[in-house]
Amino acid sequence: MKRPTFSALIIARNEEAMLANCIATLRWCNQILVLDDGSTDDTAKIAEQSGAKVIAFRHNSFARKREELLKRAQTDWVFYIDADERVVPTLAKEMMVVAETQKADAMRFRRNNIYYGQLLKYGGWGSDFVTRAFKRESLKGWFGDIHESPEFTGAIVDIKTPIIHLTHRDTASGLFKSAAWTPMEADALAAADTKPVTFFTIFRKGFMEFLRRAVLKRGFKEGMVGWIEALIQGMNRMLVYIQVWERQQKPTIAEKYQKTERDIQQLWQDKE
Repeated sequence: MKRPTFSALIIARNEEAMLANCIATLRWCNQILVLDDGSTDDTAKIAEQSGAKVIAFRHNSFARKREELLKRAQTDWVFYIDADERVVPTLAKEMMVVAETQKADAMRFRRNNIYYGQLLKYGGWGSDFVTRAFKRESLKGWFGDIHESPEFTGAIVDIKTPIIHLTHRDTASGLFKSAAWTPMEADALAAADTKPVTFFTIFRKGFMEFLRRAVLKRGFKEGMVGWIEALIQGMNRMLVYIQVWERQQKPTIAEKYQKTERDIQQLWQDKE
């Protein structure tokens, strides 16, 4: 029986600090592809030095980026993984066994999320499941620009060994992540003709997300890290709705600044 082959597919932007160690946990794969999404650091260089093939491709849609990687894969299975995620040996072995012995077309994983150096079990993070490995012929594509979802046919198998997710390693990196995805979510909400955003809307969305994470999902049981993470998630919701409010302004904020610039130039012209 032919041993199934795997491609590891990674989307990366400015991940020079995390990428090499990620690739080091993927040596069991037959092909490693890194989609460089406009990095300004040494991400592409490190990927090549680590033995991966680099694809330069920029797009706002994560679904489109995942599909671009899929087009380049040449193996029986594709496995999507982020630069801040890690595979342990037991996980690699389990994936190979499932691919060889079970009638599976996709694999679903639990993620062990490590925030500020602490494994989180509460606040919604202990039940974080992602479907990331697919028989290539069964994966039809991806849809959704931000929280993208796969479209596939066939049976899905739950994998027991978790993926390790080394996220929110410090506040600054977390803020960079928020700056990257909150505008896209705001675009989607604004395009959906969301009701006019008020100050109460912004406050309510942030407070309810904080309450959901800290209390309803018992994030408080994590101690200080749980409270901070709930607060960050609440702040992220507020940032999304602040940006929805921006997009709802008529005239636009950019047009207001342009008018101010014209008015200043007119003052100088009138002085001549």
